[in-house]
Amino acid sequence: MSAAGLFYVGAVLIINGLMLLGVVSAKAASPLNLFVGALQVVVPTVLMIQSADVLVVADATPLYLFGFTYLWVGINTAADWDMRGLGWFSLFVAVSALALSGYNGLIRVDEPFAVIWLYWAVLWFLFFCVMGLELAHLSRFTGWFAIITGIVSAAIPGALQATGHWPTNAAVAVALAVVGVVSVVVLWLSTVRDQPRGTATT
Repeated sequence: MSAAGLFYVGAVLIINGLMLLGVVSAKAASPLNLFVGALQVVVPTVLMIQSADVLVVADATPLYLFGFTYLWVGINTAADWDMRGLGWFSLFVAVSALALSGYNGLIRVDEPFAVIWLYWAVLWFLFFCVMGLELAHLSRFTGWFAIITGIVSAAIPGALQATGHWPTNAAVAVALAVVGVVSVVVLWLSTVRDQPRGTATT
């Protein structure tokens, strides 16, 4: 993923997190989702048309997972459509992200992005829980985790990549993993543990 694309993924994840928290309305979040979604569909298409290199195709193809997600969010929120289909698609994205984490760690030997893909796997699984299974009590947890994920796994790496200061070493991967685990524990204790269980209404 390009530095610019990663940076704007951070922006849209933060906005979608605020939407889940009720700070931003669904319709207000729609334009950015449509913009970033289109970006994440056009860019990999151009890359694959211009290059037959296997590695280029392997790097470009996963971008569609996010492009389709953001376009779907943008269209659904603008039209006020049912989110359950998007929720089940998010499960597919989560499983794919797990595989891509292994690919980045074992094949590409890129430990930081192996951890970043784990962030995305967890987040999209939470999207599945909230939208697909309609588990309303996870909405605040998911909203806050989306904001943290947007900052830690996308906005900051994208900005550092754009300026040539993104370090790709094991220490960064460990730091990302620690932040992720601590975030999950703190958010669970503060937003989920004492909340009544229930399903969302559509």
